[in-house]
Amino acid sequence: MQILIQLSFSLVGGLLMSRLAKKLNLPAVTAYLVAGLLLGPYCLGALQLAPLGFSTAEAVANLDIISQVALGFIAFTIGNEFRLEQLRSMGRQAITVGVLQAVATTALVDAALILLHFINPALISVSSAITLGAIAAATAPAATLMVVRQYKADGPLTKLLLLVVAIDDAVGLVLFSASFGVAAALESGTISVLTVLVEPVVEIVLSLGLGAVAGWMLFWVEKFFHSRSKRLSISIGFVLLTVGLSMVEFEVGGVHCGFSLLLVCMMTGTIFCNICDFSEELMGRVDGWTAPLFVLFFVLSGAELNLKVLSNPVVLLIGAVYIVFRSLGKCLGAYGSCAMTGCSENITKHLGVTLLPQAGVALGMALTAQRLAEGSVVRNVVLFSVLVYELVGPALTKRALIAAGEIKTEGKTNARKKNAPPKPVRLSE
Repeated sequence: MQILIQLSFSLVGGLLMSRLAKKLNLPAVTAYLVAGLLLGPYCLGALQLAPLGFSTAEAVANLDIISQVALGFIAFTIGNEFRLEQLRSMGRQAITVGVLQAVATTALVDAALILLHFINPALISVSSAITLGAIAAATAPAATLMVVRQYKADGPLTKLLLLVVAIDDAVGLVLFSASFGVAAALESGTISVLTVLVEPVVEIVLSLGLGAVAGWMLFWVEKFFHSRSKRLSISIGFVLLTVGLSMVEFEVGGVHCGFSLLLVCMMTGTIFCNICDFSEELMGRVDGWTAPLFVLFFVLSGAELNLKVLSNPVVLLIGAVYIVFRSLGKCLGAYGSCAMTGCSENITKHLGVTLLPQAGVALGMALTAQRLAEGSVVRNVVLFSVLVYELVGPALTKRALIAAGEIKTEGKTNARKKNAPPKPVRLSE
């Protein structure tokens, strides 16, 4: 009962907060996150007025399955952007920009934090510095997608952005795995080629392979049904299946094997949309079904944000350096790589700002990084940066898309329609 009431408050509270955000000209994503903060264990939840809000962080963590499923649908939707015609026109640019700006961001954050270590070794270790540098590469596909959907953004920048965001997380996964392996080696004194090189590549290959099989099977099963509602149900079932399978972990010959949820579901969407001639219509129906799920995802994400990190001056200092140099890395890296690949001036100027949001992927990496000696510092810095980026990032993404001319001025829409007067029923002539 309590969980259902909490979910109800989360959904309704997030939507009510979005009305206020609209008046302030802020994206709905920001409103959902703020609603989560208010319902979280550091605001209303602290009053212990159950089931109003979440009284503990564990209460939020117990609903993690909702966040995982939502991420699966987000990745599935983004995979729909990887259509062959788009890949032919901007695939080379997207890959180049995605890789170069991620590497540039990691390098810049690494340099800044390692310099901070040499200035004052007590503040941060080298292993923590290079781990945070790798985490900096990741972006937040969920927040970006929500802004694009809310404002119906469309144009060359939007199309490239969705491709780059997807590529970004694959590159970020490789960079993090390699950096974390080096960081662990610095602390233990031994370096493992398996951890640094082999395991990240294996994870990407396995994820893409599983996603490709799932995408083909989804298309094959959909052919047996003609009803729109049944096809929608099959699609939902397959996304749930891929989310579940992506959580499987095993070992082969001493190599740890796992899957990336984002890559698996992204690949499923990519394969399906390229081999299915009715995919666009079906994806539109999936988007409608997932709307409340996405609201819950962001509200729960907001509830997870730990406000206690704001009381630690060391975390604030390292976090400020991290935010400044990550922002520089994303903007300068995107600008340079766009100019190098011949992108239009509009894209070159504005793409970097749209890549600033950071959330779930970074938090997942930070959770892994807790195995380091100073893992708690890494996690708290990421928590602080996510708090800033998630509250500010969507608004900056919106402004960049407006400046690029890819968001049109919103017109007032009203979902309310008066009931039409019933037509008289004649049982006889």
